[in-house]
Amino acid sequence: MDFVVNWLAATPVFAIPLILASVGLIINERAGVLNLGAEGIMLCGALAGIVFYLDVSNNVAVALGGSMLAGIVLSFGFACLIVLLRANQVVSGITLVFLGSGLTGFIGPNWADKTVKGIGKIDIPLLSDLPILGKILFTQDIMVYITVGIGFFVWWVLFFTRIGLELRAVGDNPQASDSNAINVTLFRFISVLVGGALIGLAGGYLSLASAKVFAFDMTYGRGWIAIALVIFARWSPWRAILGGLLFGSIEALIPRVLATGIAVPQYFLHMTPYFATLMVLIYAALRDQSGQGAPASLGTPYIREDRR
Repeated sequence: MDFVVNWLAATPVFAIPLILASVGLIINERAGVLNLGAEGIMLCGALAGIVFYLDVSNNVAVALGGSMLAGIVLSFGFACLIVLLRANQVVSGITLVFLGSGLTGFIGPNWADKTVKGIGKIDIPLLSDLPILGKILFTQDIMVYITVGIGFFVWWVLFFTRIGLELRAVGDNPQASDSNAINVTLFRFISVLVGGALIGLAGGYLSLASAKVFAFDMTYGRGWIAIALVIFARWSPWRAILGGLLFGSIEALIPRVLATGIAVPQYFLHMTPYFATLMVLIYAALRDQSGQGAPASLGTPYIREDRR
């Protein structure tokens, strides 16, 4: 029982970066923008969090704000390319991955491998003393609860507000949206920036809470897993929360299995999150072969002059 409780209690730390990144991607893709650059944005967010924490202010909130700022800066360049210049979204996103990796490799040596206190866990009075559930639910860091709130807030905005309706309309039919006086370019541009801020925040959490240190290429494919998680969640933020917890539980299980001394190949265990990602993609493809659920204009540049 202790093994199970400790495993489930550790799951949110692994799940939060995936949830934040996938919710950010959902905002992008609901507006019709395919963002494959999450891995690069997360890396820059992770480095920026450490930089702001060590050199700007020994304050977690400021550091996380720096991570969001890094995500916004990178996303601004990405938005200019794919929204204003209408560059190919797939190529631009992959370029963003290599840009983030190269940029952190060039700038990062001065801050790499420097441990920080980062984000600590809090105990909620009385609730944290509950048997089993107390340790699992009420001894997490503050970002766990904030992230769940962000996920449900984005879900509410997307499906229960006029802004969300217009955003989804832009992703499904930009021509009709433009005919109804909705500024497609503005919606897409802002969506890329907001989504990028959350993806950068995911990277900041990774370095300030999960690892409490910056290491080169420390995302280890989590940006790609977040992209698969969006498909698994059918572009719904609350499903992304559940999916993030599922993937997080798989990743949280690896060090605990290794610690038990069970004779399981190390590389097999480290492969499991990516194997699970592949299974999720296969499941999503078999469940809905028509592709229903994805925004109809996902990945398609909108050229106003071509509107019929």
